[in-house]
Amino acid sequence: MYALRPVVSLAAVAAVSLSACKPPAEIETAPPADAPPEAALEAASASAEIPPFADFYPEATLSGPVLRADGPAGPGGMAQFTTEAAPDAVVEFYRQRAEAAGLISASTMNQGEARGYKAASPDGAVSLDVVAGPVEGVTAVQLSWTNGRG
Repeated sequence: MYALRPVVSLAAVAAVSLSACKPPAEIETAPPADAPPEAALEAASASAEIPPFADFYPEATLSGPVLRADGPAGPGGMAQFTTEAAPDAVVEFYRQRAEAAGLISASTMNQGEARGYKAASPDGAVSLDVVAGPVEGVTAVQLSWTNGRG
């Protein structure tokens, strides 16, 4: 339970960053019952209009519906998932994607085994926040993003 505290604390910070947005809408992520787990990720990614820099980590398992919101910075969303990958690997994956998309690394966080990362466009309109930490043998990840006004 102690290892979960940093993840929960950081998840609360990410949730507050979306709190200025309109009420979130849940995205239907349920593929047919016999579909492979990857189908849920593909369906969620397509329906939430997730930008490439915030696409789901490979072989992730969604922990719930993807939320999307629209606020002053533009449309965005939040997703929670688990993966077998280490927190450092997850953060590095998103750092590389953010930088490839032209976002600037704004902050990193190491608290115990939990890791956090934030990147944004120079004007702050496009952003990515990721928090990853170990929970019960897997890495729990909270991902949030804004797409900016295009």
